[in-house]
Amino acid sequence: MKITWFGHAAFRLDFAGTAVLIDPFLTGNPAFSGDFGDATADVSHVLLTHGHADHVGDSVAIARANEATVVANADLAGWLGQQGVAKLEPMNTGGTVHFDGFTVSLVRADHSSGMMEDGRTVYLGNANGIIVKAPGEPTVWHMGDTDIFSDMGLIAELHKPDVVIVPIGDRFTMGPELAAVAVSRYLSGLSIIPAHYASFGLLEPGAERFVALVGEEATVVVPDKGVPVGFSRG
Repeated sequence: MKITWFGHAAFRLDFAGTAVLIDPFLTGNPAFSGDFGDATADVSHVLLTHGHADHVGDSVAIARANEATVVANADLAGWLGQQGVAKLEPMNTGGTVHFDGFTVSLVRADHSSGMMEDGRTVYLGNANGIIVKAPGEPTVWHMGDTDIFSDMGLIAELHKPDVVIVPIGDRFTMGPELAAVAVSRYLSGLSIIPAHYASFGLLEPGAERFVALVGEEATVVVPDKGVPVGFSRG
């Protein structure tokens, strides 16, 4: 599997002839400097952790251009249908959807979820983490936006992830210190990719502090934006 980070929480997973985007915030993302066409080429599925603009991003445009399927919690999926997304797979926390060659599960995350419309917040379901599993490939857990919570240990026990994408930006999610505690207590020995930092001025400006705090508890991989990194099953 190759994993490509596009800045913030936007990731592309390429495996077994399949291309999947998670939280494709590209247009308007100050951390994204790549080519939109290259980033979205051959993408068949868009997976969303929650309904904030910096995570839903370009989902509607990608779904239309690629005839891609969007996977999201039921409330967010319903809203996306109103925006013109034709192929939707609604689900919710604890559920799993089976596709040709891989599965997507939604797990807990502690965060909010909603869009501003006409000056009011539209509720778009609970925030989630996403688990992607494919035969012979590393299992990936994108935590989405979240605080630390003890059931991270149970999620890790049940789903046995090889790669975990962890938010470290602080203010809206865990900061480096809490994220490092989460890794130490629940994710030791795994491959960790930090996310949700260095994109806006309010967020942690780099991954250095997180890497230092984790130390030898896990293998922290800090990808260059737009450069695919290869991972294998542990």
